[in-house]
Amino acid sequence: MIAIKNGKIVMPDEIIEGRILLLDQDRIYGFTESLENADDVERVVNAHGRYVIPGIIDVHSDKIEQYIQPRPTSQVDFEFALKVCERDLLGAGITTMYHSLSLYNDEIFGKSLLRTKGNVQKIADLIADIHLRNHLIHHRLHLRVEIDNLEAFDITRDMINQGKAHFISFMDHTPGQGQYSDMTMYQDAISKYNGREINKLGFDGVLEHHKNKPVLSFEQLKTLAELAHDKGLAVASHDDDTKEKLAVNEKIGVDISEFPITIDVAKSAKSRGFYTVIGAANILRNGSHSGNLSATEAVLEDCADIICSDYYPAAILHSIFLMHTKYGVPLPQMVNRATLNPARAMRTDKDYGSIEQGKKADLLIVDMLDGYPVITHVFVDGIAASRIEYRR
Repeated sequence: MIAIKNGKIVMPDEIIEGRILLLDQDRIYGFTESLENADDVERVVNAHGRYVIPGIIDVHSDKIEQYIQPRPTSQVDFEFALKVCERDLLGAGITTMYHSLSLYNDEIFGKSLLRTKGNVQKIADLIADIHLRNHLIHHRLHLRVEIDNLEAFDITRDMINQGKAHFISFMDHTPGQGQYSDMTMYQDAISKYNGREINKLGFDGVLEHHKNKPVLSFEQLKTLAELAHDKGLAVASHDDDTKEKLAVNEKIGVDISEFPITIDVAKSAKSRGFYTVIGAANILRNGSHSGNLSATEAVLEDCADIICSDYYPAAILHSIFLMHTKYGVPLPQMVNRATLNPARAMRTDKDYGSIEQGKKADLLIVDMLDGYPVITHVFVDGIAASRIEYRR
């Protein structure tokens, strides 16, 4: 048994001090006031007054793509990339990662190695296999379905049935709505991605392409959502921009609204019972890189349930403490947005997301140095996976 003493333990509703947290193998055993009669304790970890919080659960991040293809002309071995990636994720306090892999139908947003059927299936197989061998964190697959990719219906259905998709979301990057309701912003974005179609068709040609493209039907999306729910998986929509779109998604069976475009839509999503997801980098940057919803405002208006990294894993921990220190949001509430709420949304909160007896011992010990949160210890399944001490 492992004992963690002298910590500020962040519970779902409060911070407790003066108690000792006990871990028994891969589970949280409970609390004790003293170690005098704790004969089963084999190791004592002194938190030295630092925070003890649950491991972060990141439900949306495409960071793995940058590890596999660090430059447009450079590709590395998939397993090597995953092993390097998980070490960095561990350092960011992420103990469960839902790697977000997209099934695009075109190359308007640039060619990505992981946005094709073969490579998405390859990384899904790797994620499934790595848990049978040496690994550091819990790897999961968030399968993102672009609705104009008709082939994605069969791919998604098969991967759900095979147990290789752990979360699915529906995306629509058609210009004039969603993330790219501002056409000037859309033109600027696709020109930076330098995709094959924009170079071939020109901007007007791209708009015409979107105007005439076929998309997955309401019935197909509903079928995938029902199958996901039958397997215990959550279903998300992406870049909701109107209340009408939320109503359609509700009929499809969507549970989660990722990156709602405006504060009104975020509030409406929450009122309908959707979990709402915002990006941590948005908080650090004090605004959206697409000119949309301010994540900070969404937190302060209480219509942001979950913080994800999106593309910058280190941002989650820093956004938690920034919202607490700068805006006065209670720390347990901010921690919940990165731990308990994601676990609830992913339907895994029986085992993950909070420091409670019987749950998995995925924990972080966090210090504050130079005004920044830094992680000194990471436990995954009760194993001390990382230990760092800063020097001066």
